[in-house]
Amino acid sequence: MATYIAFLRAINLGAKRKFPKDAIRAAVEAAGGTEVETYINTGNVRFGSTLRSRAKVEAALEKAFREDRGFEVPTIVFTPKELVAIADEAAAYGHGGRHYVSLLKQIPSAAAVAKVEEASTADEVAKVGGRAVHLLLGDNYHEAKLTNAVIEKHLGVATNRNITVIRALADKWG
Repeated sequence: MATYIAFLRAINLGAKRKFPKDAIRAAVEAAGGTEVETYINTGNVRFGSTLRSRAKVEAALEKAFREDRGFEVPTIVFTPKELVAIADEAAAYGHGGRHYVSLLKQIPSAAAVAKVEEASTADEVAKVGGRAVHLLLGDNYHEAKLTNAVIEKHLGVATNRNITVIRALADKWG
């Protein structure tokens, strides 16, 4: 049985996209997940699965979430080893400001990566590595120009976590 870590996009935002941790666990179990654990209420879940294809795992979870919630929940899956690599990569940047990671559903093209990295400025930097985009920002995330929306525009479906959450999950589940 393989172990996966799923990141749910755009849940618990406003009154209409609620998805409590207990409901997430139940939906993952309904999709065949075992030993299901969640971490904080932002859509981070670890589980075992007999499925071996990331695409099949994501599709099974998205179907279960849609059936449970009645709305689409884009889901991005990594192995524990992949998550640890993303957390380790962050250490190389030594950034003193806000550090967020946009987790991508698909590996982006070189042209798309160049477009995102060209949007970097002295104050905001995007570093793309595989299916992770490290956003090295100033002190106010809400005023940043390099946002997850910009990442999605150029690189496709993504969800964003701060580096503290990425490191905590890598330590806990990696």
